Amino acid sequence: MGKELNLETMTAEYVDVLKELGNIGAGNAMTALAQLLNCKVDMQVPQVRLLEFKDVGTIIGGEEQIVAGIYLAVEGDITGSIMFLLAKDSARYLVSKLMGMQVSEEFGEMEISALMEIGNIITGAYLNSLATITNLKIYPSPPAISLDMAGAILSVPAIQFGTLGDKILLIQSQFMDEIKLDGYFIMVPDIESYTKILTSLGVV
Repeated sequence: MGKELNLETMTAEYVDVLKELGNIGAGNAMTALAQLLNCKVDMQVPQVRLLEFKDVGTIIGGEEQIVAGIYLAVEGDITGSIMFLLAKDSARYLVSKLMGMQVSEEFGEMEISALMEIGNIITGAYLNSLATITNLKIYPSPPAISLDMAGAILSVPAIQFGTLGDKILLIQSQFMDEIKLDGYFIMVPDIESYTKILTSLGVV
């Protein structure tokens, strides 16, 4: 019988594989973003870390910071959820770029719709690359979007997260065209899904 896998006892090798998956997924997502915006987008090597859920708010600039959160459930061979978080200023910049016009402080229906499209493309590209590498079937739900304080947005996966222990995979991607933007992927697969991902890659 194989050793029971849990996020507390993950070896460095497992974490390295998950980090590599995070790198590839974030890279594909940025390529998709560049195509959507029709501009060059450079990306620094993403910071990938396994950390405790309660620390996420601090890492992304404090729980009271207003962020755009795109959240979707994942089904198929693996289950769980994925979230893409973007500071409000970065979200406004991307929406302005996509719409070809300056977006005001408050987001209206049209801006939210454009942000949803950006979130769809980014998370879709991320999940596609994960599906390709692992050869697993991954079906995302339609995304939900929210503009709120980071603490409030993070409470959504936190509620689901109770049964998991409290480590998550956080991928911080800094990408630039004229200005530098910070985006954060938070991947919350259930524990069986971690095992499936690692098994499909021959690590477990």
